[in-house]
This record gives sequence, structure tokens and C-alpha cells, in this order.
Amino acid sequence: MNLALAGRAAGLALLLAAGDAAAGCSDVPAPGVDYGRCQLDGSDLAGVDLTGGDLRYASFKRADLTEAVLVDVDARKAKFVSATLRDVRLDDASLVETDFTRADLQGASFQGANLYMTRFFRADLRGADFTGATLRDTDFLYARLTGATWVDGETTCGEGSIGRCTPAREPEADARAAPAPAAGG
Repeated sequence: MNLALAGRAAGLALLLAAGDAAAGCSDVPAPGVDYGRCQLDGSDLAGVDLTGGDLRYASFKRADLTEAVLVDVDARKAKFVSATLRDVRLDDASLVETDFTRADLQGASFQGANLYMTRFFRADLRGADFTGATLRDTDFLYARLTGATWVDGETTCGEGSIGRCTPAREPEADARAAPAPAAGG
């Protein structure tokens, strides 16, 4: 085979491979979908069920995934920058090195999720649930965590928890710390 023909064959093979990779990106959202490496920036995916889907390296910048079900997805190195993910379920998801910078994740559930090296820079995580999640080298810089349930499933992050979970004070502790009322008053 001459060099020119070999070059054309290689180019055709690359084109066909790229076509196959892009074909999944237009698939209807459904459990088990393969959106790996897809650009879904700005998409309206509110309420979709992508349980068990492949979202590796996908981009969902500024997308709306409000109340979406992303249970057991593989979203390693996916980008959810400035996305809306209120009340999303990411239970048992692999979110290794996933980027949630400035994402709205209020009420999100990360139960049992792997959040190794995940980035939550300036994310809104108020009321999120991290019960049983793996938080190793996870970046919470400037993230809002008030009302979040921490990995032990018992600790609730108190008011003003920014960048780290500061446990909420218990009412009994507040009552013990309060000064006694003045006698005869």
C-alpha cells in the first residue's frame, strides 16, 4: 500500500471513530446512556434519569440538571461548572476529579459517592447530603455548606460553614451556655 493511500485510510478510520463517539451525544437521556466526552453545555436536563450512565470527561457547563437522577454514574473528570443541580441524586457515583466550580447543588445527595479530588470551588452545597461519601483531597474552597449532612450521617454543618463543615451547635449546649435569668426580675 502506498503512503498516500495509507494516509487516507487512517484519516477515514479517524473520521469514523469520531462519528461513533459523537453519535451517543445526541442520544435521548435515559438510564445507562453513554455521554462520555460529550459537550452538553447549556442543556436542559432537568428531571432526567441517567442512572448508571457513562459521563466521563463530559461537559455540562451551565446545564440545568435540577432533580436529575445520576445514581451510580461514572462521571470521572466531568465538568459541571456553573450548572444548576438542585436536589440532584448522585448517590454511589464515581465523581473522581469532577469539577463543580460555582455549581448550585442545594439539596444534592452524594450518599456513598467517590469525591476523590473533586472540586467544589464556590459551589452552593446548602442542605446537601454527604453520608458515606469518600472525601479525600476534595476542594471545598469558598463552598457554602450550611445545613449539609456530613459523611458520618449525623453531623449537620452549622450556619456560616464556608469552605469546611463546622458542626451546628446543639440546642442543649446553647441552653447550658446561656446565662441564668436574673432573680427577682
